[in-house]
Amino acid sequence: MVRLGKTLLKEAANGIGKTLSGVLACPLSKQPLRYCKETNSLISDSIGVSYPMKDGIPCLVPRDGKIVGGDDNDGHNGDPATIQSTD
Repeated sequence: MVRLGKTLLKEAANGIGKTLSGVLACPLSKQPLRYCKETNSLISDSIGVSYPMKDGIPCLVPRDGKIVGGDDNDGHNGDPATIQSTD
């Protein structure tokens, strides 16, 4: 148990572990997330939303997400929860 804890702490210091990144998914699109070392965040490429990590813990609450990309936010007010499907 102690070895596992040390391993998890070591992975948290390096951003996010491969095991954890394989399990996490975007709460809005349900698609995989990728870790960005530059911004220390998890990014959903499918919808262009970045979720912050605080003290090594992913914050996957939709209202914590930020739209990634251009300056215009297409009327979403920066809130990914207001993104509507075009289906």
